[in-house]
Amino acid sequence: QVQLVESGGGLVQAGGSLRLSCAGSGTIYSFNHMAWYRQAPGKQRELVASITTGGSTNYADSIKDRFTISRDNRKNTVYLQMNSLKPEDTAVYHCYAEVWIPPLRYWGQGTQVTVSS
Repeated sequence: QVQLVESGGGLVQAGGSLRLSCAGSGTIYSFNHMAWYRQAPGKQRELVASITTGGSTNYADSIKDRFTISRDNRKNTVYLQMNSLKPEDTAVYHCYAEVWIPPLRYWGQGTQVTVSS
């Protein structure tokens, strides 16, 4: 059974940093596409950042220049370095992974990030 396990969330003061990790296991496939989404209370889940196997990245405007996504393809692991955190970054952060052939999609259970003002 494929699992995505996130870690690294927690409580931090505004201006602080956190590093999220998401490790994939239980699959014979490499994830072509990995991403971080977040969902704040009462809001829809939104894309934060994504990265392909080749290293192409995409970021939401709200976190550009503050967050950096990276990955270790050998470990099927994706990271999110979050700097200069703001209270509005408070949310549950979910890892997402996709295999293109065959088409498969996976979600992690989420990790809470809380930024205090």
